[in-house]
Amino acid sequence: MQLVNYIKSNTNLPEKSIENTIQLLNEDCTIPFISRYRKERTQNLDEVQIGEIVKYKSQFEELEKRKVTILKALEEQEVLTEELKQKIANTNDLIVLEDIYLPFKKKRKTKAETARKNGLEPLAKIIMSQNATNIKSIALKYVKEEVKTEDEALEGARYIIAEWVNERTDVRNNIRYQLEKFATINTKVVKVKEDTSTPLSTSEKAQKFRDYFDWSEALNRIPSHRLLAILRAEKEGFIRVKIEIDDERALIKIEDRIIRSNNDCSVQIKKAIQDSYKRLLFPALSNEILNMAKEKADEGAIAVFAKNLKQLLLGSPLGEKNILAIDPGFRTGCKVVCLNAQGGLEYNETIYPHAPKNDSIGAMKKINSLVDAYKIEAIAIGNGTASRETEQLIRKMRFNKDIQVFVVSEAGASIYSASKIARDEFPNYDVTVRGAVSIGRRLADPLAELVKIDAKSIGVGQYQHDVDQTKLKNSLDTVVESCVNAVGVNINTASTSLLSYVSGIGPKLAENIVSYRTEKGAFSSRNDIKKVPRLGDKAFEQGAGFLRIKNAKNPLDDSAVHPESYAIVAKMAKDLNKNVAELIGNKELLQKIDLKKYCSETVGLPTLEDIVKELEKPGLDPRSTAKVFTFNKDIRTINDLRIGQLLPGIVNNITNFGCFVDIGIKESGLVHVSNLSDKFVSDVTEIVSLHQQVIVKVLEVDVERKRIQLTMNYK
Repeated sequence: MQLVNYIKSNTNLPEKSIENTIQLLNEDCTIPFISRYRKERTQNLDEVQIGEIVKYKSQFEELEKRKVTILKALEEQEVLTEELKQKIANTNDLIVLEDIYLPFKKKRKTKAETARKNGLEPLAKIIMSQNATNIKSIALKYVKEEVKTEDEALEGARYIIAEWVNERTDVRNNIRYQLEKFATINTKVVKVKEDTSTPLSTSEKAQKFRDYFDWSEALNRIPSHRLLAILRAEKEGFIRVKIEIDDERALIKIEDRIIRSNNDCSVQIKKAIQDSYKRLLFPALSNEILNMAKEKADEGAIAVFAKNLKQLLLGSPLGEKNILAIDPGFRTGCKVVCLNAQGGLEYNETIYPHAPKNDSIGAMKKINSLVDAYKIEAIAIGNGTASRETEQLIRKMRFNKDIQVFVVSEAGASIYSASKIARDEFPNYDVTVRGAVSIGRRLADPLAELVKIDAKSIGVGQYQHDVDQTKLKNSLDTVVESCVNAVGVNINTASTSLLSYVSGIGPKLAENIVSYRTEKGAFSSRNDIKKVPRLGDKAFEQGAGFLRIKNAKNPLDDSAVHPESYAIVAKMAKDLNKNVAELIGNKELLQKIDLKKYCSETVGLPTLEDIVKELEKPGLDPRSTAKVFTFNKDIRTINDLRIGQLLPGIVNNITNFGCFVDIGIKESGLVHVSNLSDKFVSDVTEIVSLHQQVIVKVLEVDVERKRIQLTMNYK
């Protein structure tokens, strides 16, 4: 099967769209560029559909690579027939491919291999013919040297038969079917972990998994989050996991396929089948089905993480404001920084309003003076330790002007503050100052700041350290790239981290852009971008439309209109007896344009419609503006919660089984999927989104396990 047909069979996308997308990908075009600026060639495929093509293209290439390796190995063994070659060529499934190769695969020293060396393969063939009687007397002929008795000869022959049974594709597929349909996953606690003599920390850790100390569930119905939790508990040594099916039923199915006699041979074959099933087939295939379930669970967890990350990255920015940011703390004090509208650090100091120093008056005086001195327009407070106390202190204060106060997630701030990126940005400041800067910048522009942090550490996923790390990284990188390019990047203010995610740029060119900007000054036009060292025509083509230049001579330089389309816009303006600047933002004028007049072989209506839409509101940020939120001031710890309370909260994480809500204390509460609505909910994201402000009702509080159950279905 060719690549296009393989992708088509897995996606049902139009063949022409797939062909053209593959061609664009082979020309080193990025997903954001293809989906935005090559709609005519892809027949309007979106980023998700193009991503599917990329995924199955990669799968096909891996499959073909494995075929080449197997064919080479078979040639070297001199066992490659034309029939076998054709069979491999026609295979489109990696599992089927490995089953074909299994009989020829070089094995470690096995019992069957030892038996062959002892000359017992002819005996195994006699038994498998199922025609012989008095097989023990026949086995006597094979007693020699290493084989001492006829029983040893029969045992060796059974080892060979067991291997043959294991290599039969029909047998393997039948057991696979039973595992897919009927397998259960069963867990038992490791007894030593229950012993009260174990360290307290271990016991506390074990409590997270106590639901799975004795658990049984159908493998094909287990939710992804539960499977990942069980596998983590096993990895950490708290439980043992077993996959089980009806062994007797499975053995009968194998026997029915192989045994066609009722004599001495059938007795030996039956024993060989039992050995093959217990020693070879079931261990390998139960591991295979568990790995497949794990892959499926990984995909589910990664998909949720990616969706959460996208919502977080596209969170509401406050915009270019002078911000005072506070990283709160008790004993070590609250680190305060003042940032200008571009995110530059103007001032930093530590105040001690809380215990043990309790200098709240001095702290308030200092904040008041900083607000006036640095023309502060908003205050950002980290949501970690002492956050609520710091927020209440700030809200008690009276300023000379209206100051908005925000509580900002600290997730990942400590990762950033200790990173090379932070050290390079602030070489003369310690981690506490860098952390406070990150909190303030997150309020101004979450996307610009969060791209500096490893996406796994941002705190919007679950079991992110348990899933396939390569797949997770690829998925999250794709999300970050999509978000950065959807918003667009101001090339004159963007950090290296942010620029590196722009279509076609990457880390090295991002460094070159910043170095060029530092040496030569701000870019005044998109054409100037071509002067950056090593930034060639392809990189310019891929990235120019996503890079913005404020106050440029050509107003299109601050829009998503690609430079390759500037001539089209100029012609539109000329035909209306206007200049380009007069066209921008003039909806009434733009609606008069007959787009069909500007169609060509390469530019069609999809691109022209995008151009007009962009001209109506050039460079418009798709994100909404940040809004102030206030928690219940009487709730400071989990001990303040009471069943039945209605509380304001912010959704801070979404999983397949519900969402977590920040209610202003250290522990987030869970709204289980069954408590999201009075109707059945198949997808949590249909009901809530990350950072959504909600009112929740307290259902249950488990202080010992630090678990809070909430509901949104209380009316």
